[in-house]
Amino acid sequence: MAFQQSRCKWLSNFGTHLSTSLFFFSFFNIVACQIRYSIPEEMKKGSHIGNVAQDLGLDLKRLRSGRARIVTGENIQYAELKTDKGILVVKDRIDREQLCGDVTPCSFSFEIILENPMELHHITIEVLDVNDHPPIFKKADIMLDISESAKLGARFVLDSAEDPDVGLNGLQNLVLSSNSNFVLKQRVNPDGSKYAEMVIDKQLDREEVPRLSLKLIAVDGGIPPRSGTVNIHIHVLDVNDNAPTFTQSVYKATVIENAAKGTNIITVNATDADRGTNGYITYSFSNVKSNVADLLSIDQVTGELSVSGTIDFERDKKYELRIDARDQGGLTDSSKVIIDVTDVNDNAPVISVMSFTSPVSEDSPPGTTIGIINVKDLDSGDNGQVNCRIEQNAPFKIKSNLRNYYTLVSDAGLDRERVSEYNITVVATDAGIPPLSTKMIFNLKVSDVNDNAPVFLQNEFSAFVAENNSPGVSVLTVNARDPDKNQNARLSYILEDGKIGESLISEYINVNAESGVIRAVRSFDYEQMKQVAFVVKAQDGGSPPLSSNVSVKILIQDQNDNPPQVLYPVQTGGSLVAEMVPRSADVGYLVSKVVAVDVDSGQNAWLSYKLQKATDRALFEVGLQNGEIRTIRQVSDKDAVKQRLAVIVEDNGQPSRSATVIVNVAVADSFPEVLSEFTDFPLDKEYNDNLTFYLVLALAVVSFLFITCLVVIISVKIYRWRQSRILYHSGLPVIPYYPPRYSDTLGTGTLPHVYNYEVCRTTDSRKSDCKFGTAGSQNVLIMDPSSTGTMQRIQSEKSILAEADSPLEIRYSIPEEMKKGSHIGNVAQDLGLDLKRLRSGRARIVTGENIQYAELKTDKGVLVVKDRIDREQLCGDVTPCSFSFEMILENPIELHRITILIQDQNDNPPQVLYPVQTGGSLVAEMVPRSADVGYLVSKVVAVDVDSGQNAWLSYKLQKATDRALFEVGLQNGEIRTIRQVSDKDAVKQRLAVIVEDNGQPSRSATVIVNVAVADSFPEVLSEFTDFPHDKEYNDNLTFYLVLALAVVSFLFITCLVVIISVKIYRWRQSRILYHSGLPVIPYYPPRYSDTLGTETLPHVYNYEVCRTTDSRKSDVNYVHPKGQSLISVEGDGTDTPQMDTVLSRTCSRMSTLILSS
Repeated sequence: MAFQQSRCKWLSNFGTHLSTSLFFFSFFNIVACQIRYSIPEEMKKGSHIGNVAQDLGLDLKRLRSGRARIVTGENIQYAELKTDKGILVVKDRIDREQLCGDVTPCSFSFEIILENPMELHHITIEVLDVNDHPPIFKKADIMLDISESAKLGARFVLDSAEDPDVGLNGLQNLVLSSNSNFVLKQRVNPDGSKYAEMVIDKQLDREEVPRLSLKLIAVDGGIPPRSGTVNIHIHVLDVNDNAPTFTQSVYKATVIENAAKGTNIITVNATDADRGTNGYITYSFSNVKSNVADLLSIDQVTGELSVSGTIDFERDKKYELRIDARDQGGLTDSSKVIIDVTDVNDNAPVISVMSFTSPVSEDSPPGTTIGIINVKDLDSGDNGQVNCRIEQNAPFKIKSNLRNYYTLVSDAGLDRERVSEYNITVVATDAGIPPLSTKMIFNLKVSDVNDNAPVFLQNEFSAFVAENNSPGVSVLTVNARDPDKNQNARLSYILEDGKIGESLISEYINVNAESGVIRAVRSFDYEQMKQVAFVVKAQDGGSPPLSSNVSVKILIQDQNDNPPQVLYPVQTGGSLVAEMVPRSADVGYLVSKVVAVDVDSGQNAWLSYKLQKATDRALFEVGLQNGEIRTIRQVSDKDAVKQRLAVIVEDNGQPSRSATVIVNVAVADSFPEVLSEFTDFPLDKEYNDNLTFYLVLALAVVSFLFITCLVVIISVKIYRWRQSRILYHSGLPVIPYYPPRYSDTLGTGTLPHVYNYEVCRTTDSRKSDCKFGTAGSQNVLIMDPSSTGTMQRIQSEKSILAEADSPLEIRYSIPEEMKKGSHIGNVAQDLGLDLKRLRSGRARIVTGENIQYAELKTDKGVLVVKDRIDREQLCGDVTPCSFSFEMILENPIELHRITILIQDQNDNPPQVLYPVQTGGSLVAEMVPRSADVGYLVSKVVAVDVDSGQNAWLSYKLQKATDRALFEVGLQNGEIRTIRQVSDKDAVKQRLAVIVEDNGQPSRSATVIVNVAVADSFPEVLSEFTDFPHDKEYNDNLTFYLVLALAVVSFLFITCLVVIISVKIYRWRQSRILYHSGLPVIPYYPPRYSDTLGTETLPHVYNYEVCRTTDSRKSDVNYVHPKGQSLISVEGDGTDTPQMDTVLSRTCSRMSTLILSS
């Protein structure tokens, strides 16, 4: 950095002549400073320019909090602000020649903006030139034709070299190579550029030197200096002694910016006194810059200067160039042309967004800054003067705080509910003719504030609901609206606390917090409550929340839900009450009066009385309105003593409800006559007699069979005891036999335990005995021919199985009742084992259970189902249900634990525990006719052995004699009345209740519940014994039961007789053969040997079993072993010679017996 210069000022008061700016500056508290730095061009990226924080007197926290940033209107940003260090560094390559061209001094400017409060600092960076370009001639060779008659002092202007550098680094000196004819004179143009003239110092002589070759060297003033060279080739011509002469030494002209190509600017003119070819003049540019040559062109013949490129005032405001006039003899003259460019309004303003805030809160006060923009116009004068405005009518305005900077602020309060977003169009217009403008649209969203409380659609809500409604029924829906947005508009409906009597309002009414649906929690009863009034609050989700209340009134409508209640005559259950009517009663005699009431209101409580049934309808009548029972004719002796009247009391509801009352009337003059008639109830005596007969018969047969079985069993036991006593004193020897110990051979779990057992036999097989020892756990042989393991290795495997920690555990989950062979999981893949390892390691499953549910397929490395898996049988009610086993591999030993979770399937239907279905017998639940609504009739109890939702049970009424009388609780299975029981209801009610689980698909069970609607048992008995199909069914059932008992008894006795006969026959045959002396038939079983090759059974034993038809004479003959030693069958592996001697003697004795036979 060459140097720095800062100039800061606090814009707070400028006097009266800047009153317009004073308001803005005092409103925004803007600080403006200006700093100037100098740096050389071509500095590396990241090079230090200056410490702006120190130079501006700012700390680093202020730079970060104020979001300090560089604002420039150029496409390329050469400098970068490091806010963490407060310094300016080079961001992009800076080429002074590309940036400024010939303009000196060269600099570029930008602003640093800080916010809160806003500060604007102007930074100017001057770029110093370095000698990075040598002088360059446009042409490599200069061709000159000079007449030999050229006079001494004749000048020849040479093309000068161009050096983009400036100052001392620019072109400083031109040097001509040494020669005897020419000297070099350096000239300076008014713009400071240098050019050279070659002056004849000695007369040319074409005959002596027809051609000359010289070098012109251009040298700049840099350190070290740079140079450029051009070759000058001079062709000496014959005499041409008059050079062209311009009419003016300087030409001036103007051209409009963006003039069309070919536009004539000016025409230069030169004259030559010579004639002929020596007087023919051509025009050309001399020492013109490359950028000018692209924009202008000259006609070589006419000297007309015209536009050939795009003239841009913003690039070059003036052009200066030299034009040469050359005759055919090589003589030249030059003239200067100055062209001024006139600006036109061809650049529209450019809007740049410095800062923009969206969304903005709707409660923002007027004057809130929305954004900051920068507007620039590249034109000059009035064409560059810019005015900003907002196009549409919106509550915003534009303020100008600094040159080319504008602030967009709110001009009024905002309301999101009215306008949620604005499209603000900012228009920037210049003062040119015609004016040019630029538009930019800012989309500003207004964020919501919870400033609106919920509003109900009605001032008061009311609804009607019929009494006896179902709990949970929807009564009405309250609705409220909140014009706010999102969470501020999310409404919750709350039931305000209140009471109805001593109960809380929440016990009657429930309000859904989200939907506002009001539901009845319980069933309403008009007779107890006429209306329900409460308050519902709607509250939004804002912070703090806003709410409003509304009154809700639910009017309960009366329903004809109560049948008439008979107050007189009183129904006394099983006892019988009768009204006495003397036989001398006249017409209109008041027999009795039925008194009834109805707790309903209105027409639902208007009662009428009718005679439904009567023993003699021509004798009695009932008053329609008053219920009086009167005689309608004279009572005679022919009238029956027992008169039964069924009077129905009916209300006027829709549909109507009724109650029936039975009035027993005794037409008699004395009480004994009445008693004899009313105590004679005919029951089905014949049916009961038959039933008792069959029951007694069945009991006798079963008793006979039981006693017979006892006699047979006792007889057999006594017989065997006597036989054992005889054999015990026979003196026959007892031969012990010790077989080897066997264990599970394949590890498949078919023999999960090892047992040692001892068989002791005598020649009488009935005295043989079998003794099982404890499970073997020490010395066990694996009876597998392919196995090479020893007992010690097996013990080590068992110790591994007993360890608690396993290297790896896998869990699979499968449904129960999968088919055998179904895929469970790929254990080889899950454990990272290949199939070769499974086969070479003899992979197998080890489980301690009797049943092995899974099988390992070593050829595929998968687990499959081996046996049926029933979750209920395996785990019962335990959840979760699982079973585990180990997979073991050898060489080296690996142990992997596998757990299989069993998912319950809905494979079991519900089981009904109550009421018990008793086949042919009939069980009925009693319901009195005075039962009220909700009377508990019975309860269906069922269980499901499945688990989870498969065991969730629901109860439904499938069929019913009267569906309007009973209902079944969906969850608890309770059977209750849903209306008052009336006299019209049939005594016999048959309900079919279906119990269904929640499985997919669901399973169900059906139970039949018989209900008797009656007040006395005789009434029930008379109804339930008068079923024609039931009577026939019971008769047939009783017959078949008796027949079945007889057949079973016959078969049982027959079997006993056959068994006893066979036993007696065998016993007699054995006695005959015992004294017959028949020969002994030898039997040779297979030979057994050591199966593992482990040398634990080093010898093979052959033994011979000799049997006769009399098993008491059978014997065992042991042949001598192939080796020397005997097998040891005890744990300690010892044998005694005494046993060998006994066996040898016994065998020799038996051999002698066989030979003699």
